[in-house]
Amino acid sequence: MNERAAPDAEPGVARASPRAARIARAFDQARSALPVSLAALAAGAVCTFAFAPFELFWIAPIALAALLALIDSAPSRRAAAWRGFAFGLGYFLGGVSWVYVSLNVYGSMPLPLAALATLGFCAYLALFPALCAWAAKAATAGVARVLAFAACWVLTDWLRGWLFTGFSWQAIGYSQASASALAGWAPVAGVHSITLVVALSGAGLWFACQAAAGRRPRPAALAIAAIAALWISGALLARVQWTAPSGEPIEVALLQGNIAQDMKWREDRLATTLETYWRMIEAVEGAQLVVLPETALPVLSDRLPEDYLARLVARARAQRADILIGLVERAGNGRNYYNSVFSVGTAPVQVYRKQHLVPFGEFIPPLFDWVMQWLNIPLQDFSRGAADQVPMELSGQRVAVNICYEDAFGEEIIRQLPAASILVNVSNTAWFGRSAAQPQHLQISRMRALETGRPMLRSTNTGMTAVIDPRGRVLVVAEPFTETTVRATVQGYQGVTPFVRVGNYGAIGLALIIGAVGATLSFRRRREAGRLAA
Repeated sequence: MNERAAPDAEPGVARASPRAARIARAFDQARSALPVSLAALAAGAVCTFAFAPFELFWIAPIALAALLALIDSAPSRRAAAWRGFAFGLGYFLGGVSWVYVSLNVYGSMPLPLAALATLGFCAYLALFPALCAWAAKAATAGVARVLAFAACWVLTDWLRGWLFTGFSWQAIGYSQASASALAGWAPVAGVHSITLVVALSGAGLWFACQAAAGRRPRPAALAIAAIAALWISGALLARVQWTAPSGEPIEVALLQGNIAQDMKWREDRLATTLETYWRMIEAVEGAQLVVLPETALPVLSDRLPEDYLARLVARARAQRADILIGLVERAGNGRNYYNSVFSVGTAPVQVYRKQHLVPFGEFIPPLFDWVMQWLNIPLQDFSRGAADQVPMELSGQRVAVNICYEDAFGEEIIRQLPAASILVNVSNTAWFGRSAAQPQHLQISRMRALETGRPMLRSTNTGMTAVIDPRGRVLVVAEPFTETTVRATVQGYQGVTPFVRVGNYGAIGLALIIGAVGATLSFRRRREAGRLAA
């Protein structure tokens, strides 16, 4: 007679189903991973202190070293990717969550939806650090992982600045556009080359700590020496004069009208806004170039009162000056609208049309029309300007105009170089209120000046209006959220930096080479391990 099999459980206790067991295991894994995920989230949030307005640039490599330590200790590629995602979520929530202000306060999106949209946007951005972490974990430990991590961080950062028209804000290289020695790399290969050096520094710091903990002083010392060489090289490159003065210096006046965003497009406020800018222009004496912010005059160009325009032209010619005016231009028999900048004054009328538009703010991406039922944003369907626009001939200088968000794309700014001698950015960041968006944007403009070896003039609605020299130094900046005029003497520059010649190809090519070396080392190490195991 067969014996009855012993029961798997005590009488009265139901046997768990396989599905319930899987859910329980997943829950246990998530609970055990929570402390590490929170550490990654905190490391990402701390990294944002490397950027303006804090500008603690030295935090950036330390934060990346912490991330690589978390990746290295992850039990799998999936776990590493999750830790990279958590880092990215903290990084972007801390750095760009100001988009909530534009959605809720000025776009009239209900608070829950605005908060969810902001979280979703930051979660999307966090996918790029997650991809980097996954790829870095795929490499073997040691030098191979150092190289793979640095290369992948740069390549995913570049991809983020290109995919779906791109969002390159908070590329980690921007954090060094202050007192950092690494700023010297900007004119050589642009912001992505600085990102590469920061990532190599962070990864090298992790490697040095790991080697020191393993009582391997020589590899640790070599890693520290390599990091020092990168930073010293940046300091030496900063001494190189890539460009030279061109023409006579000119007097400039940059107007900051401080028109509240919720008042700007109200018809009953139009006369007040026009009067504000006329009063500010009339008060300017002796300036050869006067610059108004983006869409400073909130009216279609063909509806600007003729007497107002005539007064502007007469004033400019009487002062032997040129005025740059931000306006919405209607063209093509009224079918096309452009975010434009017009020049009036001693030079013939010239126009620049914005070419890199902001998704949802200036155009509606395909399949997303439904989003606009929750947003109240004026003029949502702009047309793109041509990519081959040339600098304006003004006051004896060639002025390359870009509008707001455009100066976050260095590879597009250099399209007007080397012809241009001065860069001008006109912006309206009132959409983001009293947030970090304004000092961050100023930091981005400093990087463009460094990359091109040209001065950058910034005229903004609410801040930060400033004059930046070719070395990225802020010479004068207006107090945000005040009505004021910034005056300065500005020298134009000519010449070609290496970045102007090759754009992002230099940094991306170098990242690909470094990544290939890391992959080769990893492959060889795995093959050798396979031979030993056999």
